[in-house]
Amino acid sequence: MPNRKPYTLDRVVRLVITVALIAGGIWLIKILKDVLLPFGVACLIAYIFEPFVQYNRRLLHLKGRVIAVFVTLFEITFFFSALCYFLVPSIIDQAHKMADMFKVYAETKASIPFLPDSLHDFLRQHVDFHELSSMLTQQEWSQVIEDALSATWSFITGSITVLVAIFSWIIVLIYVIFIMIDYEKLGKGFRSMVPPKFRPVCFKIGDDIKRSMNHYFRGQALVSFITGVMYCIGFSIVGLPMGIAMGLLIGVLNMVPYLQLTSIPLTALLCLVCSVSTGVNFWTIFGECILIYCFNQSFNDLFMTPKIMGKAMGLNPVIILLSLSVWGTLLGFLGMIIALPLTTLLLAYYDEYIIMRHNDDSPPGEGNADDLQAINDMLEYPLDGNPSNTND
Repeated sequence: MPNRKPYTLDRVVRLVITVALIAGGIWLIKILKDVLLPFGVACLIAYIFEPFVQYNRRLLHLKGRVIAVFVTLFEITFFFSALCYFLVPSIIDQAHKMADMFKVYAETKASIPFLPDSLHDFLRQHVDFHELSSMLTQQEWSQVIEDALSATWSFITGSITVLVAIFSWIIVLIYVIFIMIDYEKLGKGFRSMVPPKFRPVCFKIGDDIKRSMNHYFRGQALVSFITGVMYCIGFSIVGLPMGIAMGLLIGVLNMVPYLQLTSIPLTALLCLVCSVSTGVNFWTIFGECILIYCFNQSFNDLFMTPKIMGKAMGLNPVIILLSLSVWGTLLGFLGMIIALPLTTLLLAYYDEYIIMRHNDDSPPGEGNADDLQAINDMLEYPLDGNPSNTND
């Protein structure tokens, strides 16, 4: 066991001041969260788009970043515009059909085998199907647009918060452009702010987090995209109402492992409404949807995730659910997205620095001495890098 330095008065004071500064920083961030949120969102967007910027620089043989950034923004805008052009008309058509089904279900007394009539009464009592139907009709959207145009002044004078929200998104767009242009300079600037004594361990932790996040987000995004396409195709084949919209929703939910299973009750409700409205056997269409869930989940777990994600998510299902719950409670939906890479990284650091379990051939407790010394130095010199006076 290494010799630990005693907790002298000077060292205790340093630790107390460090804790106070950290608490003050957290309090300040909480006060300024509304101002910092657009900047944080812009940093995340710029971070996601950075690989495309680098690809365009190599493809077009560009030395600078400005042209590559605007080419990347144009490509992304064109891609999403084309996606909306092909998908939105189909989704609108399905929404109109779904509106008619909601009306029929709200007015029809139907009995489905093995389902109690009290279930229909419960749904009609707690869900306003007429309101849902009006929200999905084109007439309702047209009326909303007309009301908005006729009440422009009242909208401007009475909805300041909405205008502030719109202005915030404009600020995000401006942030994204400038951050993407100066991405490399900003990265070097943040790295230069770290005191030289702490750079080895800080840069190592930062690089590990970056590598873990890159691998997870890119791999999970690809898995979610393929999963969403497969659900869209499957639901369209069985004739599920709003099948494309459901497939896209499940693809987004798949960014968090197992969260896509929470869409099963919504799928069951769509099957129920479709059965009552069109006469299709409920158990037949619901069983076909469950088969689609089973096939896609099996294909995801047995093929896509191992092939694309490798061992990055090699966690016990209990640990996965616990990490999702903990990080989700702390950071909301964003915490659930970053839960697995952060949990994997923390467990790896725990094995390496606390348990002293290494993957190399060095004896236990003897590898990575520089990293351990750097971490110890950070604890010994928390503020200015000056050694504690152990003679006090």
